[in-house]
Amino acid sequence: MPTDTPVIAYLFTTFPNPTETFLQREVIAMRSKGVSLELYSMFGGASSFRGMPVTRFSMWRLLTLFWLIPYEGMRKPKVLGQLLKGLLTRKAPSWINFWENMLGAGFACYYARKFRKHRPTLIHAAWGGAPATAAWIFAQIDGHRYSAAAHAYDLFEHGGDWWLNEKLKPAYFIHTSTQMGRTELLKRGIEDSRIHCIRRGLDRIAPLKSLRALRIPLRLLCIARLVDKKGIDHQLRIYAALKASGIPFKARIVGEGPLRSTLEKLAGSLGIAADVTFEGHLNQHEVWTALSQSDVLLHTGVIAPSGDRDGLPNVIPEAMSIGVLVITSPTAATTEAITDGISGLVLPVDEPARWVDALKRLSQDDPYAEHLRIAARQWVIDNFDAHHNAARLFTHFQQAIAS
Repeated sequence: MPTDTPVIAYLFTTFPNPTETFLQREVIAMRSKGVSLELYSMFGGASSFRGMPVTRFSMWRLLTLFWLIPYEGMRKPKVLGQLLKGLLTRKAPSWINFWENMLGAGFACYYARKFRKHRPTLIHAAWGGAPATAAWIFAQIDGHRYSAAAHAYDLFEHGGDWWLNEKLKPAYFIHTSTQMGRTELLKRGIEDSRIHCIRRGLDRIAPLKSLRALRIPLRLLCIARLVDKKGIDHQLRIYAALKASGIPFKARIVGEGPLRSTLEKLAGSLGIAADVTFEGHLNQHEVWTALSQSDVLLHTGVIAPSGDRDGLPNVIPEAMSIGVLVITSPTAATTEAITDGISGLVLPVDEPARWVDALKRLSQDDPYAEHLRIAARQWVIDNFDAHHNAARLFTHFQQAIAS
């Protein structure tokens, strides 16, 4: 039975993950509401976060599944039968997604006894992959109540997670952070009343920096993982067109990923290696320093061959909050924050000449740049406060617990 003090077991794939600062902010904001949290990381991460212990799942524990799976299978043969039928009758969209689901299933089998003995009031899966698999199995074998989050990766990578619909339909509610995600969930047949679009957020909104009086050379910034969906190759061609037009600039690309060497070679072949710096991964305070030193943030997101795409990358509202101008592609949910000509600019990535014209204007037209900056910051204040958004999420946790 639930304890007198409600306890929410938060399940993560990896926590804390340096590229998932939105989840760290969510946890910080939840703690500020007085929520009692148990944090679980299924793959790597740290043993603590801001003074809170994080229970990490060791891969060695998977060896115990040789006897735990038969034990849990005998307790709930229908659940085991459902899982085996799914394994035999459907094909996983990718090996990564297959193993993510297997990780979630292994985690659930290992921790089932603990969750029976020390029953959390609510389980919340921070992702629709491994965490939601674990939450679904906990619910199937022991009747645990759970909620789940579904983000762009869960919904679109290779057509979406393998078991996503089955995992989400029994959830008390589903949290998504974009209207794009909400629309996709509705297409999948999830009830409208159980889908809640609650954006991520900033735990504090920094002061608005001054518009740099002389924006020559133009200081350009990109913060992104170096993967297909970020469209960095398009961005490099924009820089080449900018150089050809004679507009002085310095560009910084912050982030790591498997495409780094390919992109560095492309920069060299385009003749912009001296103008573009690949800086690798930076800590969060270094990211804010980079933003404070920049004039314009460029986001050239595309739909990757796998179908993966961005939701609304945190870095866009981060830049908007302190007065960095933003130009983005129209792909995915970025236009939920950037309205063309009002809070930033939206341009197709395959038309570099238009990006050149836009950057030239932003480097010279102070009233126009100031108009965009003020509107962008107001959007963040209205929509991207982590504490306000966490309070909304907490309300749904309370409703799930109370019912």
